[in-house]
Amino acid sequence: MEAMVSASVLADTSLSLPMLFLLAALLLLSLFLKRKPSKVPAIPPGPRPWPLIGNVFQIGDKPHISLSKLAQVYGPLMSLRLGTQLVVIGSSRKAASEILKTHDRELSGRCVPHVSFAKDPKLNEDSIAWTFECTDRWKFFRSLMRNELFSSKAVDGQSSTREAKAREMIDFLRKKEGERVKIRDIVFGYIFNALANIYLSKDLLNYDQIGECQRVCGLVREMMELHTALNISDMYPILGSLDLQGLSRKCNEGEGRIQELWRGVIKERREGRNDTGDDDNSSKRKDFLDVLLDGQFSDEQISLFLVELLAAVSDSTSSTVEWAMAELMRNPQAMKRLREELAGEIPEELIAESSLAKFPYLHSCFKETLRLHPPAPFLIPHRATEDCQVMDYTIPKDAQVLVNVWAIARDPDNWEDPLCFKPERLLNSDLDYKGNHFEYLPFGSGRRICAGMPMAVKKVQLAFANLIHSFDWSLPNNMLPDELDMDEKYGITLMKEQPLELIPKWRK
Repeated sequence: MEAMVSASVLADTSLSLPMLFLLAALLLLSLFLKRKPSKVPAIPPGPRPWPLIGNVFQIGDKPHISLSKLAQVYGPLMSLRLGTQLVVIGSSRKAASEILKTHDRELSGRCVPHVSFAKDPKLNEDSIAWTFECTDRWKFFRSLMRNELFSSKAVDGQSSTREAKAREMIDFLRKKEGERVKIRDIVFGYIFNALANIYLSKDLLNYDQIGECQRVCGLVREMMELHTALNISDMYPILGSLDLQGLSRKCNEGEGRIQELWRGVIKERREGRNDTGDDDNSSKRKDFLDVLLDGQFSDEQISLFLVELLAAVSDSTSSTVEWAMAELMRNPQAMKRLREELAGEIPEELIAESSLAKFPYLHSCFKETLRLHPPAPFLIPHRATEDCQVMDYTIPKDAQVLVNVWAIARDPDNWEDPLCFKPERLLNSDLDYKGNHFEYLPFGSGRRICAGMPMAVKKVQLAFANLIHSFDWSLPNNMLPDELDMDEKYGITLMKEQPLELIPKWRK
């Protein structure tokens, strides 16, 4: 266009002055349009990164808290640099809604840490939680779990197993009357064995060997913390294969020790099926292992499923029970009200799952615990599978995306007295944990919502109800309720930093 205008001016020197001005204006406009770049929304704001390392020193050992404070400065959608990795964090109800609902498809990838076995592309497609994208194979796994494990019919069919394991937990605690016990280890044993019986029809831990419960609980906890440790391999993926901090090696070794618990069970079951000469035992199915064997999954695939479905789930659910007990110890009036509700319906016997629906205050205590102590403070990290626009900002492809559900659930814009444990606020409330209310997302939302939520709710409430109904609890060393340490220890699961120790007294 510039050439055409210049040629016309040179060819006709008799043009009027207004026409010359018009042609000059057209020339300037064409140059402006040619050189002006298209306007693309910037990435979300955030603190200025340091050279090479980015914002590492602003994270700290409790990033759910530090990032919540930074969000108050830089806004509900902000970004950080961790080495070469861009991390975008949503810290408000609106940000959560846009990430997990409006842009669920574009932001449903996974940012897999280098310590995870799922970082290997050959193993990633067999992961449940860490698949890079929501592929057809991932959808198949979700459907398989939903039908075989987490449907209403399946969960109801598992109730007798959970009740039997809950009774074993209560019987063990009766033997410990008057002694200090760590609630986390006791509940971990109950949940681990309940899941093991649903998946494998076998106990994997023995309460009479409480040291073994503590060992396995510690192994799983270490694995959860390694997945969120600050890792040079995540900051600079080009260095990933070097494992400079040895974190991948530690995680692999820990997972290997955990898998030893069930490797023999898988081998024995497979050999038993081979001995019968019948590869299709669908008419004899009794647990999830049979389903997986019928599906022609390898021993390695099944073992990795159990790392996620058994070990990791036991960590998060036992943590929730521990937090619930700690909150009630700090709130004697809430403890009294819950105990009276339980005693009014079940005067003597242990509480069965079928009775849980009768206890609205129990449900409120459970939901309030999840509000203050969501199992995963950032959920599991998402990844942008393509560029997308969120709240007038660009989230570029392959950015890691976090939703700070811990901060959202303590936001005074969403909650009155947000730091207080008040189960009453949730009585007669339609607020649920199914991903429909973006101020309350303990299990996430969208296509990556926790698949095991229906089973997890039953396990936690059954344990919680029977611990309160069966025992009077006291703190050791005449500790007062307000002296109880409620500090958190960060990991994929947010644990109580100091394990809760209580003294049980059987309620005759």
